[in-house]
Amino acid sequence: MALIRAQISYPICNYAFQEYKFLRNSHINFSRKIEDVAFNYLCLNISNARRNLDPSLNPKPQNKRKIINHATVSATKTRTLGLLDACEDDYDGVIINPQCLPTSANAFSAILQSSLHYWNIKGKKGIWLKILEEQAELVPVALKEGFRYHHADPGYVMLTYWIPDEPCMLPCTATHQIGVGSFVINDNREVLVVKEKKCPLRCSGIWKLPTGFINKSEEIFSGAVREVKEETGVDTTFSELLAFRHAHHVIFEKSDLFFICMLKPLSSEITIDESEIAAAKWMPLNELLAQPNHQEDSMLKSIMEICVSSYENNYNGFTALQMMSKFDDRLSYLYCGDLTKLKK
Repeated sequence: MALIRAQISYPICNYAFQEYKFLRNSHINFSRKIEDVAFNYLCLNISNARRNLDPSLNPKPQNKRKIINHATVSATKTRTLGLLDACEDDYDGVIINPQCLPTSANAFSAILQSSLHYWNIKGKKGIWLKILEEQAELVPVALKEGFRYHHADPGYVMLTYWIPDEPCMLPCTATHQIGVGSFVINDNREVLVVKEKKCPLRCSGIWKLPTGFINKSEEIFSGAVREVKEETGVDTTFSELLAFRHAHHVIFEKSDLFFICMLKPLSSEITIDESEIAAAKWMPLNELLAQPNHQEDSMLKSIMEICVSSYENNYNGFTALQMMSKFDDRLSYLYCGDLTKLKK
């Protein structure tokens, strides 16, 4: 099928979203009359030869998504309109391809309006629009059309639009940050503790467990091991997840999950990260428990009681079991107690 390009100042893009892993398998041809404009949507077919040359174009059945590539639009009027390159999600929504947005704000405004009108006719619900940093001039255009901010990460901002005249059902942005604290105790009943160089005044000068935040796509136990290594230079291995604290309105109105992990030391030599840590040492357990901050703060006191009970085999935490789920075909970790004690 010959490809006829729309007469507007942006490239027609035939792009499958890599980050969403929505791979093209088939296309849908539409011919509808919307108001007084007849649209003929000619979609690009992928030849079998191209599929053979590029195996990535042959998706697994469970990953198949409906990709709607609007390669051209012809109209009965003098103007020619197009639709944004996009794919459907699993919830009657649309995810717009950020790589194929017009470079001109005027062109973007026109094609966004026609796309929203078309998706409304088709009964679509939530629209996801990712605008890259270099496309920032398009953000005011989208906001003017009714899009709302959803979230932002380095390099892009995500906007959403809810079409139906009913409460919006799109999921909100991330609600939590995740932190970890590590209880590392050696065979001499000494606990690895640190003094932070920069911290709130209430924490200044106190000896505490190594703590930190989980990185993106990082396991809880991996983050705990990494933070101990970065702050103290001590190598460890994960033993158990002992407990977690859930707090709200911690930073920028976000909630906070703080996981306490028990780690087993594999080395003992301390080399601190001088940019974050003022001092680190192995402190006798009884001395740590006698610290005023552990005696006066009920949360810290309870955490330390749990840590000590686990060390003395009077408390069992969660281990991390890696397993595959057919629900999403991914390997992930299940944090749970001893499954051998379950009744068969």
